[in-house]
Amino acid sequence: MNYRILLLLSFLVNAMGFSQHASPKKTPFLWPSANLYFVVTDRFCNGDTTNDVNFGRTKPAAKFRGFEGGDIKGVTKKIKEGYFDRLGVNALWLTPIVEQIHDGTDEGTGLSYGFHGYWTRDWSALDPNFGTEADLQELVTTAHAHGIRIVLDAVINHTGPVTHSDPEWPSDWVRTGPTCSYKSYETTTACTLVANLPDVLTESDTPVELPPFLLEKWKNEGRYEQQTAELDAFFKATGYPRAPKYYIIKWLTDYVRKFGIDGYRADTVKHTNPEVWMALKTQCDAAFAEWKKAHPESVLDDNPFFMVAEVYGYGVSGGRNYDFGDHKVDYFDHGFDAMINFEFRWDADKDYAFLFGKYAEKFATTLKDVTVLNYTASHDDGNPFDAKRVKSFENANKLLLCPGISQTYYGDETARLLVVDDATGDAKLRSPMNWDAIEKDASTQAILEHWQKIGRFRGRHVAVGAGTHTVLSTTPYVCARQYAQHGISDAVVIGLDLAKGAKTIAVTGVFKEGQKLRDAYSGQETKVKKGAVTIDSPFTVVLLEEVH
Repeated sequence: MNYRILLLLSFLVNAMGFSQHASPKKTPFLWPSANLYFVVTDRFCNGDTTNDVNFGRTKPAAKFRGFEGGDIKGVTKKIKEGYFDRLGVNALWLTPIVEQIHDGTDEGTGLSYGFHGYWTRDWSALDPNFGTEADLQELVTTAHAHGIRIVLDAVINHTGPVTHSDPEWPSDWVRTGPTCSYKSYETTTACTLVANLPDVLTESDTPVELPPFLLEKWKNEGRYEQQTAELDAFFKATGYPRAPKYYIIKWLTDYVRKFGIDGYRADTVKHTNPEVWMALKTQCDAAFAEWKKAHPESVLDDNPFFMVAEVYGYGVSGGRNYDFGDHKVDYFDHGFDAMINFEFRWDADKDYAFLFGKYAEKFATTLKDVTVLNYTASHDDGNPFDAKRVKSFENANKLLLCPGISQTYYGDETARLLVVDDATGDAKLRSPMNWDAIEKDASTQAILEHWQKIGRFRGRHVAVGAGTHTVLSTTPYVCARQYAQHGISDAVVIGLDLAKGAKTIAVTGVFKEGQKLRDAYSGQETKVKKGAVTIDSPFTVVLLEEVH
């Protein structure tokens, strides 16, 4: 039997979740060790072709700047098929799914629609291109049944661009200038990100009326009485003034209260006063508790509502603070459980010893008791670690096995192209998911199987992302991760760049003499003898875990 046939059979067995080996002990979920997968909702999977065109969005858009058909149903479809289970994913982050501006805009890159979800027109409604409330409920219910948490994207900083056919927000809601210069705290917060992107007056506590266009819209949709009554109840219960930020916070918390989403990734955090995010977290915590009480059968665990901040430019070297030059802010003290780490993609160019050692040291010192979300590619970072997709195996090793939360960007695991002809700017990063390559290309299948093996290992073991780190060998590189808190005990040993064939790995101090272990990468089982184990496999990776 030739190599290609063996590879295909191995891929199919792995993809269907079959195993001839004993299953390792399952461990509880912790956000600091999450294996998170990030999808641009419109680009992932088209589960309902009947919702592909809405609001007359028929103008030809520039390359990858229009709606491509991906939707909530498509994500649910892939959950049901077990795609995320096979990757060990236990948290899914979706780009915003609220109603977007109806028209497109041309800011020098060709006509663009709000397919990405960051150009809000109505926070209180889902965009029909993404799906319905019933679709969202099915997504959350299905995800929870698979042990997967749902994280949505929260935008409070700005509305969508002004177009010829979309209404403008009133001047007591938004500013249209000046453009941010980033020279200070004020010139980063009290400003617009770019031209024609109205900035919500989030620093204001002045009560404002709802925009007339929104009231008229709700009346036409038959939602006016419900929406206004809910707002009255919200402001009465919280005591907040009817300022723009609190309206938006109410609308965002509705998705927690009604559907039981598990977290928010907060967009453009540094452009908004940090007190806004503390208020959002407070209200989300209350809404999450309310949802759990009403749906005890659907509660996954005791983890609180999760929030992660996108503070562009933040990195672990800054510790807990982000420095504006004239002012420092600790966003962990303003409602956030984690920060997106923009430093990781550069650190990934270093070897395993430097990378893992650096992050272990940070989590033991300046970032003790908090965590960060690491990524190597994203929807708006023009400098991914592996733009040409020539380091896919190394990418998985470094991202999924490093301390901290791992964020797989859709298609990292299938080498989806990040350099696309005829696309400009961030559109290059947002090509449709390459499902065909998974079915037809042996090299893509091999990459995916590698990500699946490491991802499932990470998903089973909180020690990988949240445990203490010990180097057992520098050449070849072998390390241990151990976690012992909150009644959880978990330990693993990771070996990388090992020799093919037989290899002996010392595990003293991690596993006991005679303990039965499994190499999650090759599937081989072994026992500890004289403080070591021997694995004979054609692979250069060993992932040791206890078998029960």
